Amino acid sequence: MIGITDPDLRKKLAARANGAAVGGNGYLFIFCADLYRIMAAASPEDKAKMRANLSSSFFFQTAVLSAALALQNANLAAESMGLGTVIIGAVNSALPELDEWLNLSEFVIPMAGFAVGVPDEQPEQKPRLPQSVVFFENRYDPDMKESIAQYDRDMELYYEQRTDNKQKANWSQKFIGMLTADLPLGFYTEYIRRKGFALK
Repeated sequence: MIGITDPDLRKKLAARANGAAVGGNGYLFIFCADLYRIMAAASPEDKAKMRANLSSSFFFQTAVLSAALALQNANLAAESMGLGTVIIGAVNSALPELDEWLNLSEFVIPMAGFAVGVPDEQPEQKPRLPQSVVFFENRYDPDMKESIAQYDRDMELYYEQRTDNKQKANWSQKFIGMLTADLPLGFYTEYIRRKGFALK
């Protein structure tokens, strides 16, 4: 993880991520998938062999999972101390420049920003997906349409009644709208490959 203390860097990140939490609230971390550290300990001969394995989809998934676990643990630790937190996926809107700003080595990819500070408000609790669509015993159950429909109704009520940023929307609408759009994602695949992950 990388702590961002440079005010100018935070301003640049905020402009690209379009979020106040990036620009000036609390302390900002960038959590990264990082497989470079093991490369740093290897000889030049070993590095050549290691690159072939580290470029695989398996190790990319391992690195992403490790970063996600570290981020969630940091979030739980901060909340246990009464601090407020915001997880900011939008920092990746600053790619590929973010890579240069943070001087990231090969096999190091920024995953998310994480802002921590003293909260000045207590926002309403956002409804969570029902347990029936996130936990299954022994077998995955794809029969979840009715449960998601009920969750959509709960989310519509939440969005209509919350204090800030009221809107008419639900969970399904937001994700279906995003995933049916013509998303410019090709650049990200190319970025991942340039960082050393061939995803083979």
